[in-house]
Formats: sequence, C-alpha cells, structure tokens
Amino acid sequence: MKFFIDTANLAQIKEANDLGILDGVTTNPSLMAKEGIKGHDAVMQHYKTICEMVDGPVSAEVLGTTFEGIIEEGKKLVQIHKNIVVKVPMIKDGIKAIKWFTDNDIRTNCTLVFSAGQAILAAKAGASFVSPFIGRIDDSSWDGVQLIEQIVRIYNAQGFMTEVLAASIRNPLHIVRCAEAGADVCTCPLSSILGLLKHPLTDLGLEQFLKDAQAMQ
Repeated sequence: MKFFIDTANLAQIKEANDLGILDGVTTNPSLMAKEGIKGHDAVMQHYKTICEMVDGPVSAEVLGTTFEGIIEEGKKLVQIHKNIVVKVPMIKDGIKAIKWFTDNDIRTNCTLVFSAGQAILAAKAGASFVSPFIGRIDDSSWDGVQLIEQIVRIYNAQGFMTEVLAASIRNPLHIVRCAEAGADVCTCPLSSILGLLKHPLTDLGLEQFLKDAQAMQ
C-alpha cells in the first residue's frame, strides 16, 4: 500500500518524506487555506514546490463544477509539473471531465466518493485514483472501511485499473484496516503516520535495553 500525506504544510511533507516511506501528496482548498496560501499564483507556486519535494503523484484539486471549467483548470494544473494529478469532484460534469482527461493522457483523482456506485462510475471514466472518504462515513454512523472492502472487491472482479485511495483518515487504526481491506493507497495526516510508530511495549523494551547497556559499561 502506498502512503500519501494529506496536507499543504511543507514542513510536514518534508518530515514524512525524510522517513523514506512517502509515495505522494494530496491537497485541497481547505488545506491550502489552513497554510495561509491565498491567490491563484501563490497556490500554483505552492503546488510546484510540493512537486519538487516529493517524487510521486501530487493531487491538485479543481474548484470548478462545470465540465468546461474543470477542463480549463485541469489543463493549467498539469502544466505545473509532471507529478500533478487533477483532483476532480464526484459530480456529473466531473465524470465527463475525467473521461476527457483520460482520453488526453491526464491522470485524475476522483474525490468526495461515498458509495460503490460512485466508485464504479469513476473507474468506468478512467480515473487514476478514486478517493472514498472513510472518516466522514464513520461520522455518519457507518463503517467507512467496509466501503473500501466493497470497492476493492468490485474493482478486482471487473478488472478496473483505478487505484483505491483511502481518504479522510482519522487515526493509525484506519491505516491498518485499510491495508487489510486491500486499499492501493492511504492518504493521511502526518499524526496518523507517526502514530504507527507507537507501542508501549516498544518504549518499555527500549528503556530496558538502554538500562542493561548502561550497566555493562
């Protein structure tokens, strides 16, 4: 399973990349705003900086909701860097745009997916990635990881090449469960990635090893 970091914070991207396990980045307008990135030129430059930091896909989200608007934005985004993947919302014109991008060899990430039916449409249109938001599904009292399992089964049965990108990750357990479910990619906050490192028995074992080593000197 590939690890993407879900952020626009350059320090967090560098920290994840320095771990040696980072495969890509996902971003959205909310994450850009959180970092104080404002204005078209500043956003485009920020995407470029991220692409130069990470050797892997960088999802850049369009803001338009019409076919023409999505296509126009996507064309500009892919000119930034070869790593850019156009992030398109799961709407009717979004599916039409994904098909256009696919026909023109432009990679896409279909975002805001909450059902298997939506995931089927995205795959039929040729999306490179489909992003089910499992944390938000959990918030509505359903099990988001079950949707990952369902989409993986459907894609395997039908031979779809679209990668299942588990999004809206809230904790390290989400990551583990998505790996069990067969997700191709998991995009996470840095805190969730670092949370995988932690176990109290590891801390106790290391403490004992260091104490024993000190006694040997």
